[in-house]
Amino acid sequence: MNWQPLVLSLQVTAVATVLLLVLGLGLALMLARRNFPGQTIVETLIILPLVLPPSVVGYYLLIVLGKDGPIVTLLHTNVLFTWSAAVIAATVVGLPLMFQASRAAIASVDSALEQAARTLGSSELEVLWRVTLPLARRGVLAGLVLGAARALGEFGATLMVAGNIPGQTQTLPLAIFDAVQSGRYSQAHYMVLLMTALGLISLWWVRRLEVPRRTGGGGKRHG
Repeated sequence: MNWQPLVLSLQVTAVATVLLLVLGLGLALMLARRNFPGQTIVETLIILPLVLPPSVVGYYLLIVLGKDGPIVTLLHTNVLFTWSAAVIAATVVGLPLMFQASRAAIASVDSALEQAARTLGSSELEVLWRVTLPLARRGVLAGLVLGAARALGEFGATLMVAGNIPGQTQTLPLAIFDAVQSGRYSQAHYMVLLMTALGLISLWWVRRLEVPRRTGGGGKRHG
């Protein structure tokens, strides 16, 4: 089995996960506790890639990343058909999962606890670091794992903006597609099992984060 697609997939997913943490958590913090005109539209646009076909997401990314798009205009660089484009595609499709889970977790934090910390002299950054994030950490981590798993399995949008270039942009899902198209079913079998195992581990981890550990056996009765 050629390990290059797996290595590239892990590299793409690692970078995308960092971007998901920064963008997803930032957007969740901004939208969980604030209300402003057009907020529903903003949230809908963030979640939209979750329901759009991958080809549609890929088409929009082609427009944004293309030679007449804002990326080339502002940065004077072309990222189409590079591994950077695969990172962008993975981030876009994973962002809705990270955002939704983080937003729900942050919104569930008792605002009275945050206000109490402010009353005791904590700055907004200290409140965030010492109160909000510790209490919301399980939901944030669950969203990050789900977003990373979705980024790892991204196929359609990646194919459109990064192509299927072996050794350069061919991630594991693309390698599976290529193996099936070429009739290399035994190779595809191993890669499919690997992707399935990674998916099962991710979902198991998310489930562990969603269910807090029991700290006792019911306690002792007094009296």
